[in-house]
Amino acid sequence: MLENDVRATRVQLGWSQEELAARSGVSRAGISAIETGRLVPSTAAALSLASAMGTTVESLFRLPGSRSTGGELAWAWPPPSIPWRYWRAEVAGRVYLYPTEDSPLGLVPHDGMAGRSGCEPANRPALARTLVLACCDPAAGLLAAELARQEDVRLIVLPRSSGAALELLEGGLVHAAGIHLARDDRPEGNAAAILSRPAKGGTTARRGWQLLRIAGWDEGIALAPGLALGSIRDVLAARLRWVLREPGSGARQCLDELLPSPDRPRTRRPWPVAFDHRGVAGAIRGRGADAGICLRLAGEEAGLRFLSVRREAYDLCLAENPRDAPLLQALIRVVRSEPYRRLLADLPGYNTARTGELQPVGA
Repeated sequence: MLENDVRATRVQLGWSQEELAARSGVSRAGISAIETGRLVPSTAAALSLASAMGTTVESLFRLPGSRSTGGELAWAWPPPSIPWRYWRAEVAGRVYLYPTEDSPLGLVPHDGMAGRSGCEPANRPALARTLVLACCDPAAGLLAAELARQEDVRLIVLPRSSGAALELLEGGLVHAAGIHLARDDRPEGNAAAILSRPAKGGTTARRGWQLLRIAGWDEGIALAPGLALGSIRDVLAARLRWVLREPGSGARQCLDELLPSPDRPRTRRPWPVAFDHRGVAGAIRGRGADAGICLRLAGEEAGLRFLSVRREAYDLCLAENPRDAPLLQALIRVVRSEPYRRLLADLPGYNTARTGELQPVGA
């Protein structure tokens, strides 16, 4: 049976199985069977999948055991082009190369360069000291700084929405996924949101996951300067141009609750889409939109007026048991530390009353 990276590549592209099916001509059921290893694709199907995702058959499929678990190089997902810089980390016993990308941490030093003749290492940071987090927290840099200072752990942050972060966690490609899909005042919180996601063969496994509370934070509406709208009701009644977030994000969930698609005003041009909270604020400040859903921190940093809609629970979802994972133990210690909690508490819209609490996902 062939091993494959179809799912990891699809998730990196932000596509559903339905979208990949439409682009490749392979049925959704066939894609599901290939991703879970129940079906070996035909040559034509493998070529169609690789072509649709802009990569090669060799990058998507391999013989069992050909991916090393002891330090040889394997992409978490294909880089956009070659040559390309990469980061290197070990997750769930496998060593991956992560194509470098925009990060809330700024320009993070890369570990090597992938060229046409192979991968040339630039430096060799300790795999046991590198933690990979997918999240949309604009304050992730504070966590990275404290992990480095307190525990000598390097944090790689992949900017992803809640839904995309969970997909990477399910695929075993990150150590933790940041999510905010529930109000802070709901006891079941993000655990219920995780268990309600469509089953992809991992529902039972999800019940062994744990949630590490980072903060409660304010999400709401950021408004362009000069808009004389005094309430959320006034905003929703006005014919505004909104900047959207992608489906699966907490911000998109919030907007869909406030302004369902059938109630949205029709415009000549489609509404723009941003891929993180600062992107929403930037689009509004740059006059590309009148309003958008983002965190209070991002809105106030951009000098925008902000109307709070809801207080959300922001958690890091952990798939491994922290007792068996030294990196996760270090993460928990830092999140519970007084210096980190104090830094978070100083941010607009962040509440640290429950920071550091662990909650199981399911019974």
